[in-house]
Amino acid sequence: MTQHNNPQAEQMGDESMVRNLAAQAIAIWPQEEPLFERYRLSADCRILDVGCGTGEISSRLARLYPQSTVIAVDLLEDLLEIARDRYRDLAPRLEFRQQDAFKLEFEAHGFDLVVCRHMLQAVPRPIAVLAQLKRQLKPGGWLHMINEDYGMLHMQHGKMNPDRLWHAGVITLLENTGTDGRVGRNSFTMLHRLGMQDIHIDYIVLDTLRVERETFARIMQAWQDGFTKTIAENTALSEQEITDTFRQIVADILNPERYAVWHVPVISARAP
Repeated sequence: MTQHNNPQAEQMGDESMVRNLAAQAIAIWPQEEPLFERYRLSADCRILDVGCGTGEISSRLARLYPQSTVIAVDLLEDLLEIARDRYRDLAPRLEFRQQDAFKLEFEAHGFDLVVCRHMLQAVPRPIAVLAQLKRQLKPGGWLHMINEDYGMLHMQHGKMNPDRLWHAGVITLLENTGTDGRVGRNSFTMLHRLGMQDIHIDYIVLDTLRVERETFARIMQAWQDGFTKTIAENTALSEQEITDTFRQIVADILNPERYAVWHVPVISARAP
């Protein structure tokens, strides 16, 4: 994948992303895991995880399906090295490879389940990646995705306005770098155009009632650490405003009298 196809390469490779992926998995997986029952996978199923990062979910899938083969791919070798080291006990049944999501190096129609989480908002032309994911599925196989949508984060206002951070900051940053900060809500249309069937949109409610406040706060802190500079460089928001808003969000999440919620779209569809 060229820099043109990966405009967030620097942020994806930052150490803050390792912290973010770990906290997101802890927060999201308990509500996400039951959704896999829909796919009725065989015990010896083959699973492809595209954009696997540090393998947080690849490893959970390998344990959820203990007779499966899981191949996990990512562009960034540094993240893959972390994954290989952390989950060496699951090798060779769980394998990590460096590959480009725009040109996956597998024969067509080889997987029962293709997973892609927290990636499509970071790449241009997401429908081109979706076409690659569809190509990997066996007839009747399932695609499972978490496609982020930064219009679905809701925090209480204080001195700072969090809505301004997400809309004038993050969504505008992604627009200015050729990617889609609302890809979660746009996924249905792309899947429909690709001829996918049985499209489902479920929502994980990641909020201060269902998720440990400390875990939720770690996600926001990692975003602040990894994205403040690039948001300031690519939008009208100043670095000070971004920093102050993130600090307020983190403080509010940790405050038992305050509330915050992130609706996380989980999109699934079946190959014809």
